[in-house]
Amino acid sequence: MPERPRTLDADEIAAQLHSLPGWEVRGEKLTRAFKFKDFMEAVNFVNRVAPVAESKGHHPDLQVSWGLVVVELTTHDAGGLTDKDFELASLIDGVA
Repeated sequence: MPERPRTLDADEIAAQLHSLPGWEVRGEKLTRAFKFKDFMEAVNFVNRVAPVAESKGHHPDLQVSWGLVVVELTTHDAGGLTDKDFELASLIDGVA
């Protein structure tokens, strides 16, 4: 059985957030809203995020609406935020 990822403490989360402008912590989730000119641009963004997330085996919650995608990350099996969430957030920023 694989080892459960270690959750980050408040200081570690704050340090990681410093390098991810636009992201914030809400409850136990790392979140960011990405704005686009229309619905299709939002969907195209999701289509770029999906293979990145799949390659990492770490899947965000995605809320898609007209010109907006809200991304939420948490490591469910750890019960909170881990390095995996911040790594994927950085990769998502790279495809935005």
